[in-house]
Amino acid sequence: MYIEQLELENYRNYESLTVSFENNVNVILGENAQGKTNVMESIYVLGMAKSHRTSNDKDLIRWDTEYARIKGRVQKARGSVPLELLISKKGKKAKYNHIEQPKLSQYVGNMNVVMFAPEDLHLVKGSPQVRRRFIDMEIGQVSPVYLFDMSQFQKILQQRNHYLKRLQMNRKTDDTFLNVLTEQYIEVAIKVIKKRYEFIRMLENWAQPIHSGISRGLESLEIQYKPSFDVSESTDWSKMVNVLEEKFYTMREREIDRGITLLGPHRDEILFFVNGRDVQTFGSQGQQRTTALSVKLAEIELIHSEIGEYPILLLDDVLSELDDYRQSHLLNTIKDKVQTFVTTTTIDGIDHQTLRDASTFSVQAGMIERVK
Repeated sequence: MYIEQLELENYRNYESLTVSFENNVNVILGENAQGKTNVMESIYVLGMAKSHRTSNDKDLIRWDTEYARIKGRVQKARGSVPLELLISKKGKKAKYNHIEQPKLSQYVGNMNVVMFAPEDLHLVKGSPQVRRRFIDMEIGQVSPVYLFDMSQFQKILQQRNHYLKRLQMNRKTDDTFLNVLTEQYIEVAIKVIKKRYEFIRMLENWAQPIHSGISRGLESLEIQYKPSFDVSESTDWSKMVNVLEEKFYTMREREIDRGITLLGPHRDEILFFVNGRDVQTFGSQGQQRTTALSVKLAEIELIHSEIGEYPILLLDDVLSELDDYRQSHLLNTIKDKVQTFVTTTTIDGIDHQTLRDASTFSVQAGMIERVK
């Protein structure tokens, strides 16, 4: 899978842009604040229908305009397919093969992308929210059902929290409705948790040999999914329901006092262990970076194993954050296999044949031109 052509209209600092790319490594050069990352982000948004940099879609629309449009032509095993995403202050509209998709969950997954940016190095040492967002975005690319379940979960969570706030303010309110919401919440929460367990197991299977290779066989990686209540991957559905029902019953007064839901996927954690030690707490910076790199490379292989095609890889200013050995390992892994976009201010100091053979583009003040 690769993107042949990208068109931007009123996107960030681009009034209008049309550019074609090769199915190899595409290096986008430019000084800071010229628009390199905006090109990278637009490819990500075209695939994922959301940005990795902001949760506010209005940030994507060029100043003093009403909408932004991203169009792309993607070459897949079945042929070339056009994608289009219109972003306005009223929301988003997505088209696949010229047909508007009724739900974004039906659109996401038509162009698979993996982003690796400096902030992804915080995947290991950052907050649990960063890791939850990572896992939700990646499962969503290969499982439209998961996107639907997550949407339902967020909706019910919001309703339940709203009702808990009402109970907090008025203790005389009948809490029968809370029982109904809790029952609905438990059902969809377990669907999300089960799928996360399954995904983490697959991710670990791909990441372990990659991590061992980067660490020259000196380190072993383990990835654990840790729900916010006491269950394991082997816990069956009915047992999980019983555990959650009991937990919510005993925590009811606490939840009403706080006005929020205290258990569920929105409070779960993903843990990384190297040689049995928690990398977030005890790992060196090098171990943390190797873990993040291993997970990202594993993500590429996992998507390929699930859909039969490699995703598009976006490396946004990340090469300068890696030492020579990790740079080489990354570039050797993607060579002749994955369409890759690299943004950087300069490739000086990065001595690798993959970049010497790359197509190169220059970005300046919202204008992009091919230089090689």
